[in-house]
Amino acid sequence: MSAPVEVVLCADSAGQLFNCAVFDPHSGSEFLSYRGGNTSSRSLTVLNGEYILGAQLGKNFINVWEIQRKDQLQQKIVCPGIVTCLCASPDGLCVLAGIAEAIYLWEVSEETGLHNSEAMKNCVLCFSVVQLDLSRTPEPRHILSRHSLPITDIHCGLFPINEYVFLSPHVSQVWEISSGEMLLSVLFDVGIMSVTFDPCEYFLFCGGSDGNIFQVSLCSTSINRDKTFQTDSDGNQVFKGHRNLVTCLSVSMDGTLLLSGSNDETVRMWDVQSKQCIWSINHKGPVTNAAIIPAPANMFLADSHPAIPLPRFSRHLNPSEQGDGTSSGGMCLRLGANTQEPEGTYLEKADELYSLMCAVTDKSVFGDGENTKVRVSELEEEVKTLKKINKDLYEFSTQLLTKPN
Repeated sequence: MSAPVEVVLCADSAGQLFNCAVFDPHSGSEFLSYRGGNTSSRSLTVLNGEYILGAQLGKNFINVWEIQRKDQLQQKIVCPGIVTCLCASPDGLCVLAGIAEAIYLWEVSEETGLHNSEAMKNCVLCFSVVQLDLSRTPEPRHILSRHSLPITDIHCGLFPINEYVFLSPHVSQVWEISSGEMLLSVLFDVGIMSVTFDPCEYFLFCGGSDGNIFQVSLCSTSINRDKTFQTDSDGNQVFKGHRNLVTCLSVSMDGTLLLSGSNDETVRMWDVQSKQCIWSINHKGPVTNAAIIPAPANMFLADSHPAIPLPRFSRHLNPSEQGDGTSSGGMCLRLGANTQEPEGTYLEKADELYSLMCAVTDKSVFGDGENTKVRVSELEEEVKTLKKINKDLYEFSTQLLTKPN
C-alpha cells in the first residue's frame, strides 16, 4: 500500500491509550500512536516533518518524539511556565509557544536562540519576523483590539496577497493582515470556540459551544460587513453531530473533507459538500487537538532518522539566568509605550501593598518566621512612603487650585 498524501493527527486530554495518534483521513483506521503523557489544547505540532512536539497538559515542558519512532519519547523541553499553545513554522526553523502572557520564539537553527514577546488582553499583535533590527525595539505592524471578550481561536490564511486572520470571541471576525482592516464580522447565537477555512478561502468554518459547526460563505454578494449568521442557499450551512463544544477544526488540502474534535470525546470527519459524517473515532477524554496534515516522508519509514538532530532549547533569554554562560543571541520584543496599560496611582499601589500584608498567613507569599517579619516591615515602610507622597500631592493640588489670582 502506498503512503497516504495526508494524515489525521489528534490527541485527547486523558492520554490513556496514547498521547497522540495518526489516522487515515478516508477510512479512520489508525496508522501510528505516540505514547507518554497527554497534550494540552492547541499544543500539538510537527516540526520540519521529523519531530512531533506536544505540550504536556498542566506542566511546564514539551514532549518530543522522532516522527518514525512512536514508542520512544525522545526528549522533554523544559519551559519557563505552562505552555498554553504551540506551533512550528512551515520551514521548520522556528517554534513558538504561548506561556502565561508572553509569546516565546525559539530559532531551531540556533542552539539557544530565544525571543520573548509580551502580550496584551483581548487583542492580537501582528509582528513582522522576516528580519529583526537588533538596534531598535520591534513594533507590531497591527494591533487588532476590537474585541469585547477574550479571543478563543485564531487562524491565518495561505494566500500571500489576500492573507486573512480569523478571530473568534463570540463573534467571528475576518481581518486582512496587510492593512489590519476588518473585512467581515459574523454574530452567532452561541459561543465560538474554534475556526478554520478551506484552502481556497471560500468558506469559514466555526465550531460552536453547542456542538454545531457553522459554515459561513465568504463569497456572498452582500456588502454588509456586520451580519448575523443564518442558513441560506448561498453556502451558510450547519454540520450537526457533536454533543458538546467543538474544540478544533481542520480542512483537507482539496477542501472536500472537514475534521472536527469535540469535548464529547469524539473526532469526526465530514464531507463538506453533503454535510454528512464519514467516520467517527471515540477517545477516552475531551479532544484537545485534531488536524489534517501532509504526511511526513519519514513517518512510515522505520529505518529513517532526522536529517538534523533537535538542538537544546534554552529556557531563558539571558544565559546567565541558567548558569551555562552560552551566548543565546536572544532578544526581548516589548510593546511600545503607547500600548502599555496605564500605570496605577500611588494610592492604588498602597492599597495593593496593604492587600499583600493582609495575606501574611499565605506561606507561599511570605514564607515563615523571621522572613515574614522582615517582609511585613518592608511593606509597612513602603505603604507609609506612598501615603506621604499621595498626601503631599493632594495638599499641593489643593493650594494650587485655591490660590487667589
